[in-house]
Amino acid sequence: MKPMIKIETGSEVPVYKQLIQAIQGLVREGAYRERDFLPSMNELAGELEISKETVKKAYSILRDKGVIESSHGKGFYVTAQSQEKIKILLLFDKISTYKQVLYSSFVANVGDKAEITIRLHNQDMDLFKHFIDENLDRFDYYIVTPHFPLKQEIRKRTIKLLKRIPNRKLILLDHHLSELPGNFGSAYQDFENDIVDGLYQGNDILKNFNKLNVFSMPGSMYAPLIEKGIRRFCSENKINFGIYHHIDTSKIEKQEAYLILNSQLDRELIELVRAARAKGCIIGKDIGIISYNESPINEIILDGLTVFSTDFKQMGELAAKMITEKSMKKIKCNFRLIRRNTF
Repeated sequence: MKPMIKIETGSEVPVYKQLIQAIQGLVREGAYRERDFLPSMNELAGELEISKETVKKAYSILRDKGVIESSHGKGFYVTAQSQEKIKILLLFDKISTYKQVLYSSFVANVGDKAEITIRLHNQDMDLFKHFIDENLDRFDYYIVTPHFPLKQEIRKRTIKLLKRIPNRKLILLDHHLSELPGNFGSAYQDFENDIVDGLYQGNDILKNFNKLNVFSMPGSMYAPLIEKGIRRFCSENKINFGIYHHIDTSKIEKQEAYLILNSQLDRELIELVRAARAKGCIIGKDIGIISYNESPINEIILDGLTVFSTDFKQMGELAAKMITEKSMKKIKCNFRLIRRNTF
């Protein structure tokens, strides 16, 4: 049976460009092999209810690209030189140590079949829109970290822009947008429920401390969701806790635990460690310290820094698998407490 060449009638992408992308995708997948004939222009135009001129334009461009060739009296067939690499746009918000882990995992699992382009939107909605406008019909897959301030108007605008990308080409990473409809891919963390699960994993040790102090510093975009989960856990388990938005080093006490929601290399961690040492505290015994988001350097910091973290290696693997297996899924990544010397 002939593989189906499909288009999306409601898409903003011109139909001839959709045809080009669809045929190239079928060739890469092996649905059309070398010397296989495509439907005739009349046949395809009739099946899709589009003009013959539109099909002719698409076939002409594909022939210029070397993807197909024509045979007099027989039509168009796939050439031997048409095995192009999968073109992937990674539209990340920024580069960090854990995103480097994610990226390395993705590259290792997608193999040499892909040609990857990276753009950083820096959580700037206008820049994000520019990158989508500029690249809308140029890639086979769009992998996006949709990290923006948690304001309703910004969320609505983000979803509106993402709707322009065909579901079959879209994979969201790290943050899931439940309001976005369709069969797109998503490998994500659930900030509120994940921290609850993580705290339960460390509850046996946490109960040995008199208080859990949470430093939710400016710049932690999802801190409100994480704080909500912390409050729920502490209420359920009758844990004494406090949530602060700055570090008061004079109030650091023995037999208390400290969770910092910013990166492990930020100023707050340094201030906390200095103050604890000045008071003669042994970290991991007199006080506990936990950071957020795993990084390879955590094994070295303070002879082993304990963290709560999503499995970013798994996140990269899942994104690659959706592409290599051509199966879009929505999967919450594993989240765990990684215990080391500081807790």
